[in-house]
Amino acid sequence: MIDINSCKNLVFVKEYFEDVPYDVMRESLYSPSDLYDVLDMSDESSFDRCYDTRVYHHFIDTGKTEYSAMEALSRSLHDYSIRVALRKFLGQFRSWQAVGIMGGHGMRRTDSEYRDVVLVSKRLTEKGYLMISGGGPGAMEATHLGAWMAGRALSDVDEALHILSAAPTFQDKDWLRSAMRVIRLFPQLGYNSLAIPTWLYGHEPATPFATHIAKMFENSIREETLLTIAHGGLIYVSGSAGTIQEIFQEAVQNHYESTGYASPMVFLGKDFWVNHVPIAPFFKHMVETGRYKNMILTFTDDIDDAIGAIESFKEDEKKCDRGICK
Repeated sequence: MIDINSCKNLVFVKEYFEDVPYDVMRESLYSPSDLYDVLDMSDESSFDRCYDTRVYHHFIDTGKTEYSAMEALSRSLHDYSIRVALRKFLGQFRSWQAVGIMGGHGMRRTDSEYRDVVLVSKRLTEKGYLMISGGGPGAMEATHLGAWMAGRALSDVDEALHILSAAPTFQDKDWLRSAMRVIRLFPQLGYNSLAIPTWLYGHEPATPFATHIAKMFENSIREETLLTIAHGGLIYVSGSAGTIQEIFQEAVQNHYESTGYASPMVFLGKDFWVNHVPIAPFFKHMVETGRYKNMILTFTDDIDDAIGAIESFKEDEKKCDRGICK
């Protein structure tokens, strides 16, 4: 016997799914053109009509944390679909190829550290790595700019940075416009990068330099995904509370070898990690007292050392012998 009320509920669910401004059962990751679908750089108001902005406004209107059961179901199915698409995308790569860079959204495009992140990401991309970040501005954008500029001369990188310097932060009017100028001037050469942003921080625009974007609603799932898939290691640059949280989340995964083995944690900028945010002495104490195990740590000011620490881990063929590497 068919339950008429159940049928009515199914119709309601279907209508709700069709009414939200996002694709509940999306079959692929986002691209920048998906998020900025109607962006017209000659029309400033077009940003507010873009897919990414429409979804963010819906997210705020229906509640960041307190929302209806139907909205909860819709968001959960969307994020599930994104994770399915992400697994399919990552299936193209060996586990060691996925490397993340974690750092603050407040890093300015004119900072020397921003350029260092660009160069690290560019060189690792050219060596076959898939660079991953949280997909926002600052250090995250620098990660994807570096991957975008892979295969190009250093003079091209400097020209791109000069263009971007007109809008040093995402709060500047021409932040997105200057990024689009770089994209038009230096077309992508076939290298990929992966961004994993969240609408929880939707006031920060997603970087258009990432070729693949796994944007999610639930930040906790997004954070866990971001750290777990970076089997090839994580590089940390200066950041605030979010970056520090990511350090300790990764330390837990490495301590317990949650993914089957521990991955390197590379800290670029020794003064910051020793004096401003004293992670270095803390880890030293924790390792020496045996409270943290399986830590593969590098603290350095040299981008060559940072890159070398990541490459040394890849070259440990014992991991592959144990069947851990794909």
